[in-house]
Amino acid sequence: MKRDSSASCRVNAPVQTIAEREAAILAPYAMHGSQSAGREHPEPEHPYRGPFQRDRDRIVHSAAYRRLSSKTQVFTGALGDYHRTRLTHTIEVASVARTIGRALSLNEDLVEALALVHDLGHPPFGHSGEDLLDDCLAAEGGFSHNAQALRIVRELETRYHEFPGLNLTREVLEGQSTRIAHDVESTRPLLEVQAVEAADSVTYDTHDADDALELGLLSLDELLTVPLWAAAAARVRRRTADLEKGELRRAVLHELIDWQVGDLLQRAAARLALGDIDSPVAVRRAELVIVASGDLAAQKKELEAFLRERVYRHAEVLSHRREAQACLRTMFEGYVSRPNLLPENSRRRAAKTGLRRSVGDYLAGMTDRFARREFERLFHGPTPGAGNPPPPDLE
Repeated sequence: MKRDSSASCRVNAPVQTIAEREAAILAPYAMHGSQSAGREHPEPEHPYRGPFQRDRDRIVHSAAYRRLSSKTQVFTGALGDYHRTRLTHTIEVASVARTIGRALSLNEDLVEALALVHDLGHPPFGHSGEDLLDDCLAAEGGFSHNAQALRIVRELETRYHEFPGLNLTREVLEGQSTRIAHDVESTRPLLEVQAVEAADSVTYDTHDADDALELGLLSLDELLTVPLWAAAAARVRRRTADLEKGELRRAVLHELIDWQVGDLLQRAAARLALGDIDSPVAVRRAELVIVASGDLAAQKKELEAFLRERVYRHAEVLSHRREAQACLRTMFEGYVSRPNLLPENSRRRAAKTGLRRSVGDYLAGMTDRFARREFERLFHGPTPGAGNPPPPDLE
């Protein structure tokens, strides 16, 4: 039988180490895995996966990540099934962020881990749920989805017996902490963190408008009065004239993403070409690198103001927001007054973190669908929860 010499070569070829691979493809200002500050709970290195790839894998396999598929991004499921969920938004952010990371020779594993974790702490019903929990927990320090993501990956997610949480690297935890503090005056975030922040902005500015169009909350003609959309449409028409409205809409959406990412890369590349940012340490001392140019940044602010007024405050959106908040408030107060309705692990946690915070953690972990089901099951009757056993643990 003839021997496959090519297969033999592949088997016998020396395996490139993770450090060697990163040294060959990453820029000096990127965060290399060998430079990681490690994890809160020390672990041995993995033989064929770098530290940030392991972070990415742990996030993808977490229960909290899976639940994003049934959590509101902007529009609830009651409005239709075309629009983005929190999970599809997260995947889109990761896609754009990796494009930026690859073009700038950053650590794509770290970029993707940061993108996948960035919205992990969102409660059901999007920002309406976040605002409600923030109000309910005001005396306990409030509620923020960014801070909640850290609570999830550091203690709430129970996937391993060796340590609480996911035990992610300090770089991923620091990147998420940056989103909480928004303090770029003392120590600037890594370029991988900046790539995710920029990608998040590109994504929601573009896709929130796309979802609003599909749901009939806006018309294309209305959006084309906004300078950023008008400019993108003009760029499209210079290449292709006489497009039907549906074709024009799709072309403009593509143009908006490509234009914004191209602008970010052009500006970042020019800054990095000066050569003084030659390490992650230098990145932390420099001004932000991956940011939109002045004109485009101003147009993005105009678009965001338009979306805030015409979409996020649309009467139909506000109606669903009020309904969702009433549901969550009833549930929060019901669980606080009757903690026996909580699952066992939440009752145990209450002894450590306080009952109200534990109730907030439990509600924040729910999907939209599960929250509505539990509201109907436990709190939508003359004697809420009477005779019902506690629901199963979400984790």
